[in-house]
Amino acid sequence: MFRIGQLAKLADVTPDTIRFYEKQQMMDHDGRTEGGFRLHSESDLQSLKFIRYGRKLGFSLEAIRELLSIRVDPAHHTCQESKSIVEKRLNEEVAQMIAELETMQRSLQHLSDACCGDSHSSVSCSILEALERGESLSS
Repeated sequence: MFRIGQLAKLADVTPDTIRFYEKQQMMDHDGRTEGGFRLHSESDLQSLKFIRYGRKLGFSLEAIRELLSIRVDPAHHTCQESKSIVEKRLNEEVAQMIAELETMQRSLQHLSDACCGDSHSSVSCSILEALERGESLSS
């Protein structure tokens, strides 16, 4: 059993992060010491790592909560449930982010291409003028 500080070190998070996930009902503690310290198990450590990796992949807390419920009770769930959560993230959210980044890349490239890049005064710099007008040079 681990105290919250020990668990936090093992998972490379702060105790406040663990308390936050407890408040979000994404993890629990297995009791307390006589002194009132939270006690966590190896299973709690695995859950915390699961949550952290899910967050690194950009899953919402709600999606991670759903995946955790599938993990906790796999006999009453199918792989398709997990897959649909992942596919939603991949095909809707990540695809939109990629499209937005590609648009940003094109706009920045147009700004860069429009600038002469000389070391003269920036009084009439095309980049600054375009940003001031709030317009993109992309078509």
